[in-house]
Amino acid sequence: MKRHGILNSHISKVLTDLGHTDYIVIADAGLPIPEGVTKIDLAIKPGLPTFKEITDAVADDMVIEKCIIATEIEQGNPEIEQFLKRKFTGIEMAKVSHEEFKQLTNKAKAIIRTGEVTPYANCILQSGVFF
Repeated sequence: MKRHGILNSHISKVLTDLGHTDYIVIADAGLPIPEGVTKIDLAIKPGLPTFKEITDAVADDMVIEKCIIATEIEQGNPEIEQFLKRKFTGIEMAKVSHEEFKQLTNKAKAIIRTGEVTPYANCILQSGVFF
């Protein structure tokens, strides 16, 4: 049994398999999942688990070089935007339209669906390297 880090075997496997510049998505409960992209559904009920909880856990276990968010988060969910800015200090942050964000999810290795029910609580994390 694994002692540290993410215990969810699906998430752990995806993180282990990531290469440099690969994408994973942490999503709210409403983000559409493109056909053919692996969905890891953690949603239990509205609000559980939260976007912040899952983002914290993944960030502790992943080398991240870039975080991509929707520009609409500025008006639609400034609390989550501030959380991401604090969480990823020193990491490149990019903003794209929500429509472009949804198109980028087609390239993701996996989308982790949370129980978050606030708007635009989504991010694409681009894998970096530790060397």
